[in-house]
Amino acid sequence: MSVVVDSHAVQPRWQTVTGSVMSGLIVAFLLFDGAIKLVPIAPVTETLTALGYSADPALARSLGIITLACALLYALPRTSVLGAILLTGLLGGAIATHLRVGSPVFSHLLFGVYLGLIAWGGLYLRYEAVRKMIPFRL
Repeated sequence: MSVVVDSHAVQPRWQTVTGSVMSGLIVAFLLFDGAIKLVPIAPVTETLTALGYSADPALARSLGIITLACALLYALPRTSVLGAILLTGLLGGAIATHLRVGSPVFSHLLFGVYLGLIAWGGLYLRYEAVRKMIPFRL
C-alpha cells in the first residue's frame, strides 16, 4: 500500500509509518528532556555541574526552553526541517561538551549523533523534499 504525500509523490506506507515513528520518538524524548530541565530536578543540576557548567536553575531552565522550542518546531510539519537544523546545533553542543569532559564514547559522546540520525532519518523517510536535498545514490 502507498501513501500520497503531496501531489507529486507516492511513497510506500511503511516508509511514512517508519519515519513518523522515528520522528515521534525524537519529539517524545525532547519533550521529556526539556520538561525535566524546566523543573529542574536535582539530577539535572548535578549533571550540569559534572559537565563543567553552573548548577544555576536558570541555566537548566534556559536549556529546557531551547529544547522544547526545538521539539515544537520539529513536530510541526511546516517547520520540521528548521527544527531539525536547530536540533542538530543543540546536539552538536552536547557532543562537544561530552568530548571536552571525556565522557564514554558510545553511551554519552555519540548519543547526540544517534538522536540526530533518528531525527533526520525520520524526516528523510517522510518527506520527498528532504530526500532531494540529501540524495543517497548507490
